[in-house]
Amino acid sequence: MSVTDRPYQELHEQAADEAARRYEDSAAERERVEGRLAAGVRFPDSPDALAVRADRILDRGGLSPSAVVADIHREAMDLPDANERIIDLSNELQAWSFLPRGVRAGATVARITLRRDGRELPHGTGFLVSPRLMMTNHHVLPDENLARRCFAEFNAQVTADNLPDTVVRMELDPGTFFAADRRLDFALVAVAPTLDGPPPGEIFGWNRLSVQIGKLVLGEKVNIIGHPSGRLKEIALRDNAVLVRLDDFVHYTTDTEPGNSGSPVFNDQWEVVALHHSGVPKKDYQGRVLRKDGRPWQQGDGDDAIDWVANEGVRISSILKHLAGLDLDPGRRALLAEMGPDTGLDQAMTTAPALPTPTAAVPGVAAPTARVTVSPAESGTTARRPQVGLRARATAFGGRQHLVFLHGRDQQDNFPDVLRRSWTAGLNHGLTLASLPTLDPEDVWFPFYGTRLHALSSRESTAAPIGLDQLSAAAAAEVFAAQSPTGSYEQLLHEAAVRAGMPQNGPATTEGFGSGLVGVLHRPLSWLAAKSDLDEWTIATFLRDVDLYLGDSAVREAVLDSVMETMPSSGELVLVTHSLGTVVGMDLLTRLPEGLDPVLLVTAGSPLGLDGVNERLLARGPHQPPRVRDWVNVWCPTDAVAIGCPLEDERWGKLTQLAVSNGRDRAHKMEEYLGHPKAAQEIRGALRA
Repeated sequence: MSVTDRPYQELHEQAADEAARRYEDSAAERERVEGRLAAGVRFPDSPDALAVRADRILDRGGLSPSAVVADIHREAMDLPDANERIIDLSNELQAWSFLPRGVRAGATVARITLRRDGRELPHGTGFLVSPRLMMTNHHVLPDENLARRCFAEFNAQVTADNLPDTVVRMELDPGTFFAADRRLDFALVAVAPTLDGPPPGEIFGWNRLSVQIGKLVLGEKVNIIGHPSGRLKEIALRDNAVLVRLDDFVHYTTDTEPGNSGSPVFNDQWEVVALHHSGVPKKDYQGRVLRKDGRPWQQGDGDDAIDWVANEGVRISSILKHLAGLDLDPGRRALLAEMGPDTGLDQAMTTAPALPTPTAAVPGVAAPTARVTVSPAESGTTARRPQVGLRARATAFGGRQHLVFLHGRDQQDNFPDVLRRSWTAGLNHGLTLASLPTLDPEDVWFPFYGTRLHALSSRESTAAPIGLDQLSAAAAAEVFAAQSPTGSYEQLLHEAAVRAGMPQNGPATTEGFGSGLVGVLHRPLSWLAAKSDLDEWTIATFLRDVDLYLGDSAVREAVLDSVMETMPSSGELVLVTHSLGTVVGMDLLTRLPEGLDPVLLVTAGSPLGLDGVNERLLARGPHQPPRVRDWVNVWCPTDAVAIGCPLEDERWGKLTQLAVSNGRDRAHKMEEYLGHPKAAQEIRGALRA
């Protein structure tokens, strides 16, 4: 029987039967958890999982810092107890924002209604996960044909005055996008906007799904918003607890009904942790579903008569992992990318950084398949322009002062003049906020080593660049570790993760995304991505280039020579560096001619705080930059490259530390760093003209 011929009820019963089987198979784990809960253990999860969860609660503003300080410092606590208490506080002390944030999350939830035989029948629940995509269950929308007969009803609810709200209907558009999986019981479908109207997500908002760790622990409360039995929107609020976490599913207790199929399951920070898909029916020893009165359930009794013992949701991370593996055309892949960077489905998946083919086999890592990517200049669609360093005009700052921008990695496809304008625009934004005169890009020196570094990093490669569709970031990290010039790549990655708070004993609990795919480097990569605003690919490849620069003397000399080709020879120097450029800049200071006086060094988004970096500089270890009068280090806590900041080792000498808050998805952007008025003020203050 084809999927389209199966009645909806059969798919629903199949989902319930499979949920009941998993519930029975996990009985031992559930009994263990329930026993610990009964013994007074609030969150019977691993210490690793508690640490990750506590960090995420604090990082995401799930708890007032003052409440944490007041409670944690009231009595002496070791770290595991403190982590547990933070999670408990987040359940006990809900800020006023809990309610409006819940209202905002609820606006994304819609009733899915089916047209059949001239009637409109409530069919299930769905919720927006991007401006144009809605998620629900496979047993609600098993195929495109059924989806075409359905529409979404937003605002199917009562107002604060208990009056019916104005319902907004929007048609489903499976022709634009549709993906579903029976085992994971999910469907993802496009929603068509109203005539000449904006996408539904721009009207009702949408849930930012995340593959990052730390969204839930055993014993924690969850919230569900949906349309039980097709009624107006209802909420099951916090009177429930997570009992068992399986590889792809999670079991919890709550009050839900069949119409809740396709509802989002939220934690108390209103992050979606699971897709609700089925209740777990109680069964007798013969495997028969039981009614609430203990008798065997029969067709015609209705779902309301079943004795539901628990509920099961599909873990969001498992759904995202499935979506990441789909073979989609560029248009549909772009629609997935709109779900945001936290999903791991953004455009970086299809345009991953270049990766050399391993010269030796790496255990557990499949050989990549080459995929050619051509830059516009190479394809002939854009006129060729030289990618060389740019000198400032001779009259800049009276000819005696020089502002030099020194870029980081991954600039081989960019043009220096565009980068110089972009950085200057960022600086001018900060100067404007500080009520200071702005600068002309042509007054800035811009050395450029991007193409040379890229060529050197790929010089032994026999394959073209590859993408995430061929190799995961963690698998790539295994290759980078195998090719490390001095074998230091793995140490560098682990140090960064430990400095970012990764527990050192036992595996960190993940949301199941990518677990088991690769070896020991998956965990620190996942941790750094979860603690920062950067994806795993960016982190892995950045550390690869840092390790290559520090570990291969030929690469270091070539980069420094390239920078020195576009540097002033005398006068006062204001050196503004970013990312890998901060490492190059520290080495560069040992090479400056005697007539060039560095009056100010600015390091932004720098990895210099890592021992695996500073101990391999030309001037070993933390040290006062040679000949520099003033030093300003600018860093953002959500920038994974700036792990190790602030630079607290006294051997660095006297410097100004500026902690800034960069915009979401822009934590490592230099334009964002330069746009902060304090950073801009420090730079402008060193320039007299």
